[in-house]
Amino acid sequence: MSAEATNPVSAAEDAAADTTVRRRGRARIDLRRLGRAALLGATAGPAPRDRLPDAIGHVAEAHRAHHPEADLTVLRRAYVLAESSHRGQFRKSGEPYITHPLAVTLILAELGAETTTLTASLLHDTVEDTEVTLDQVRREFGDEVAYLVDGVTKVEKIDYGAAAEPETFRKMLVATGNDVRVMSIKLADRLHNMRTLGVMRPEKQARIAKVTRDVLIPLAERLGVQALKTELEDLVFAILHPEEYETTRALIAGNPHAPDALGAVAEQVDAVLREAGIAAEVLVRPRHFVSVHRVRLKRGELRGCDFGRLLVLVAEDADCYGVLGELHTCFTPVISEFKDFIAAPKFNLYQSLHTAVAAPDGAVAEVLIRTHRMHKVAEAGVVALGNPHVGQEPSEQTDGTAPPEDGERVDPTRPGWLSRLLDWQQSAPDPDTFWTSLRADLAEDDEITVFRADGSAPGTISLPAGASCVDAAYAQYGEAAHSCLGARVNGRLAPLSTVLGDGDTVQLLLAQDPVSGPSPEWLDHARTPAARIAITEWLRAHPETAETRLPSRPDAQPGTRPDPRPATARRSGAELHADLDGEPPAAVRPAGCCTPVPPDEITGFRVRGGSVTVHRSGCASADAMRRVGRAPVAVRWGDTAQGRVTLVAESFGRPGLLADLTEAIAAAGAAVVSATVEPPSEQRVRHTYTLHLPDAAELPALMRAMRDVPGVYDVSRARHRASPRPRRT
Repeated sequence: MSAEATNPVSAAEDAAADTTVRRRGRARIDLRRLGRAALLGATAGPAPRDRLPDAIGHVAEAHRAHHPEADLTVLRRAYVLAESSHRGQFRKSGEPYITHPLAVTLILAELGAETTTLTASLLHDTVEDTEVTLDQVRREFGDEVAYLVDGVTKVEKIDYGAAAEPETFRKMLVATGNDVRVMSIKLADRLHNMRTLGVMRPEKQARIAKVTRDVLIPLAERLGVQALKTELEDLVFAILHPEEYETTRALIAGNPHAPDALGAVAEQVDAVLREAGIAAEVLVRPRHFVSVHRVRLKRGELRGCDFGRLLVLVAEDADCYGVLGELHTCFTPVISEFKDFIAAPKFNLYQSLHTAVAAPDGAVAEVLIRTHRMHKVAEAGVVALGNPHVGQEPSEQTDGTAPPEDGERVDPTRPGWLSRLLDWQQSAPDPDTFWTSLRADLAEDDEITVFRADGSAPGTISLPAGASCVDAAYAQYGEAAHSCLGARVNGRLAPLSTVLGDGDTVQLLLAQDPVSGPSPEWLDHARTPAARIAITEWLRAHPETAETRLPSRPDAQPGTRPDPRPATARRSGAELHADLDGEPPAAVRPAGCCTPVPPDEITGFRVRGGSVTVHRSGCASADAMRRVGRAPVAVRWGDTAQGRVTLVAESFGRPGLLADLTEAIAAAGAAVVSATVEPPSEQRVRHTYTLHLPDAAELPALMRAMRDVPGVYDVSRARHRASPRPRRT
């Protein structure tokens, strides 16, 4: 059964708000203006078959306002099934249960949802709470309605236990990936439940409000359904922050004439636009409670214009910029407040021009400028887009048309953040990881787009703001990103920790060595769940390479040991063997201080975690380990000839030196894995290259070729780690 609730705004305040709406022409979809009385008509007897039941008259009226030609027959049939199946069920408030699906459907009808969505909304609790089956819904209303109803139906708690809630959201999000109308119904369902949550125990109210805050409100924001998001924010605000809510309520109640200040500015703006010959509708748009609270925290004491914003609606995109020019010419603009979300729409479909102007009396008024079409999408988001599987305008979608015959359910409105979520949720190993990662993912407030330098399709990658090259690597390559070594950002070499900006061009550099893997430090730079889950899983599967201790998987068996055998590795491309006298195998990798390659003489040492590092004989680090009593391990080269080596080139600085060196390296058949250039000192430059050699025997010839580059006076094997302060090239 669904939750019950109390509206934090009293009936008297609602009535006052309605009066203000009528007086000021508020252009915001007011989803609470239709009261409970309209819904209680559901208890009336069945209507004749040739007309709609009285209980859904308001739904039909709201629906016809957006879709005048809609066929309401299917709504009547859906209501009859819902009412008969829920008959005898009551909400915790004592109301007949049918009032809940009716209220949810009315919310969606007010937003402009098409007929199929409303049909599924009326039936959304039947499969979960009554004897009606999904097959019955499919037989009577078609596959499309059945898909939507199934998408919002909770998983059985008896099967999932404590994991039921996260697994329900996982199921719902997967269904949303194919059809965003699933989440539209869920958001309307949660809104009505939050409105009537007051009959619940305080602790349950708080729990539901926290999930709404952490998951449902961010989803409403990402889907662009501002009309739902703003009311959900106010309802959550009242439950989780009652003192701040009461302060804000008193502040609004104590300034009953605040809209008059904005009204005066609105009249001036209207006069300016009429004189300029721009047809526009200028409206006062009061702020909702949470918005007033945020403005108070930002500005301190509030003035009349701070309690709302002006909304200017025009016919065409070009008119938006015409309005902007007139406002900035006739008023003093506050340039820091200007944002153009028309040229660069937000990732949730939102488009508007934002600006602020100072009136002659010094008051500052914020102004939103958009077309009527932009306004509809800004308020209703994906709900205004209608059926994603029908190539018609929303106003023409009047029935539950089935998806194409090929069965492909591809939603053309699926945003980048949803695609990322659907990808990483498949890798979430358990409900707790999914639930934690989902909340973290939804906590990101903005999105960036970066471009792939290789030109392959798709040419862009969508990432949350603050994402690094690590995130881009896993977004582009999935698990193949384990072998990523670095990146070029806007054409320059950059470490994987580099934070990307909107519009950056990224080229990820992958190692040719297939067994390369991430380091634990990558977790410090990963923002996306896809990257964090993949890195964590790899490190758990390769504990010998982890420098930090990670939590073990719940299904890992303690105390198990693999069969003893000689350990081998190809961490440098060349195969290495370590003979451990029957002890458990360990990773074998070349030391970074000297990067041995065949046919160097080598020696190995056990290090933390039981792995073995291999040094060139004579390496200073190896000598140091011998002096402290570390026993060497017998190691040897395998049959492969390839290898990886770090070379240091000392040179005099000159233009084109770096290009000449990399050309010499490429001509010798070596691949550059990474490169650093230290700051010049007395006209001398130190270059450090890590190179992959297809044949290690060619190393001497490569070093000679590098020494032949004009300006280079020495090339040597690295004997210590590069300077900690390199300059990226």
